[in-house]
Amino acid sequence: MITTGQSITNPVTGETLVFRTTSADTNGETVVVETFVEPNGAVAAAHVHPQQEETFEVLAGELEFRLGKRKLVAKPGDRVLVPAGTPHKFRNIGEDTAHFVCEVKPALGFEQLIETMFTLAEDGKVNRKGMPNPLRLAVIARHHFDDVRLPFPPAWLQKLGLAMGAPLGRLLGYKPNYEPQAPKAPTALGV
Repeated sequence: MITTGQSITNPVTGETLVFRTTSADTNGETVVVETFVEPNGAVAAAHVHPQQEETFEVLAGELEFRLGKRKLVAKPGDRVLVPAGTPHKFRNIGEDTAHFVCEVKPALGFEQLIETMFTLAEDGKVNRKGMPNPLRLAVIARHHFDDVRLPFPPAWLQKLGLAMGAPLGRLLGYKPNYEPQAPKAPTALGV
């Protein structure tokens, strides 16, 4: 469970998030994360939050945002509003670490989703873009369908695919929340 002040890093996408305000702090109304994105770092994939709006306030660096079909570059002092239902993604196009504050309203399952995806990346269980295998992703995506989905194909078709893929993923032992397995205890040699 994410706590205020907790930091989490995705080594594949180059993002580090520091949770400044959590859903527990606001009774589920808001999550505020201070975000650092390494040069060439980017969110794992274009996505849509059907019920959440995000506001990005850039403090340092240069970020390229794609909002629907629109592309824009945000620099220090710029604020970018992403209304609910808007396909979007971002990437650091500068030579230095980009730094911004992102506010997500309402919180819904945002923290749980980020914790799952970043922990999978930390444990090497994602591809070079930061995405887990399709069956694990189906389990996670079905659980978080109200939080995030792909911009394409249409939501009904995504639901259909998840209705088939998620049960198979569950049969293979995948869960909607990823918790790393405890490291195995060392064994004595020669015993």
